[in-house]
Amino acid sequence: MQMPTLAFAYLPLILVAATAITVMLGIAWRRDHRVTVAVTVLGLALALVAQVAAWQVIPLTTPLLAFDGLAMLGGVLILASTLACAVLAHAYFETFQGAREEFYLLLLCAAAGGLALAASRHLASLFLGLELLSMPLYGMLAYAFHERRSLESGIKYLILSAAASAFLLFGMALLYAQTGELELSALMVSLTDGGAGAWGLAGAGMMLVGLGFKLSVVPFHLWTPDVYEGGPGPAATFLATASKVAVFAVLLRLVLTAPAFQGEWLNTVLWVLALASMLVGNLLALTQSNLKRLLGYSSVAHFGYMLLVLVVADGLAAEAGGVYLITYVLATLAAFGVVILVSSATDGEDAGGLHYYRGLFWRRPFLTAVMTVAMLSLAGIPATVGFIGKFYLIALGVEAERWWLVAGIIAGSAIGLYYYLRVIVTLFLAEPGMHRRDASPDWAVRAGGLVVLGAAVLVIALGLYPAPMIALANAAGGIIAP
Repeated sequence: MQMPTLAFAYLPLILVAATAITVMLGIAWRRDHRVTVAVTVLGLALALVAQVAAWQVIPLTTPLLAFDGLAMLGGVLILASTLACAVLAHAYFETFQGAREEFYLLLLCAAAGGLALAASRHLASLFLGLELLSMPLYGMLAYAFHERRSLESGIKYLILSAAASAFLLFGMALLYAQTGELELSALMVSLTDGGAGAWGLAGAGMMLVGLGFKLSVVPFHLWTPDVYEGGPGPAATFLATASKVAVFAVLLRLVLTAPAFQGEWLNTVLWVLALASMLVGNLLALTQSNLKRLLGYSSVAHFGYMLLVLVVADGLAAEAGGVYLITYVLATLAAFGVVILVSSATDGEDAGGLHYYRGLFWRRPFLTAVMTVAMLSLAGIPATVGFIGKFYLIALGVEAERWWLVAGIIAGSAIGLYYYLRVIVTLFLAEPGMHRRDASPDWAVRAGGLVVLGAAVLVIALGLYPAPMIALANAAGGIIAP
């Protein structure tokens, strides 16, 4: 393997790490919010370009990382989401009274962890990447610590995430006890030759528990609504998009390449978790009057849909998973972007309550259009990118004859349609005397507004012409078998 080629594959991760170091040195020298944002955005943009260019040199492997189609797609989504969060954070923290620059340092460190996690092919890199992704999130979620809910959000995520990491480490230890290997390639060979055994199945099950917490699937979802509601908008956006993309990518790699994760018992567990997440996430979202909590339960349901990919783990599974990840990220960025623009870090907690959005159409019609498009996409309505994602999953389920899961997706989508439409109707209801929050009058010409509008345009454009998205997701099917 030529070193220049390998260095080119590592370049996105190197650029993100170098940007984090530059931001840290800039903070130590002289605090300047605009300069910090500019350096962060420039570094992430260069890393995103390098990630797309690195597609030309894959597949490549190192002892710790696998640069294949899945890692490349995951990296693109992680970097794009992080870039959007950085731009939206500038609008959110513009008038924040306190240190603002450290947020971008934490954001960059978390993005580096996500890139490493998505490409992991060794249990050591998996754990290090996951912790590098999670630890900055503790600080990001509690960043507006003067607000009780933000501090509660960070502490709650810290405690429960530590418990999930303990399950993950114990599962790795059991797999090591069964095989004596940590590298996924050697681990797979050992499990294939000697059988998974009790220790192997128990280890795989405990790893699923740890990663299931990060994906907030039922019954490991209880932290999700509180953390989404209390965390600052940009932190919750990163948690809902980049963080979950990285975890789902590594879980997909594990399931598709390690036979222990395809055993009948674990497959049944995944089947039950998927169906429970679809139904519980949607049913609990029905009762929410807070938009951020509603989006939290919505994410539980959506990753329940995506667990179908892990249950089938064959054929078009990787491509369907890639398509749905793209559709979910775009719609979620648009929805959370509107919440961030309407909120302000100096006006108390975020504008999460649905009543804040009553009559938004009559004040900010274009912002209302963005939220409407995002909700319709999350509901899977035709002419939006969300419809393409749901179509892929249902087609995958029908092909694999997983009828109960197909029924769960259809039932969950029908339930979800109610609360998504309730949000849309609220945007057009003006109630005299109701306390409202509003976006800046010039939101559409600011960088954050352009990001939100861009996400909404992509939701419609890729819904009408999905060929580029399908081609991108199809490349994710090229997963290196360790």
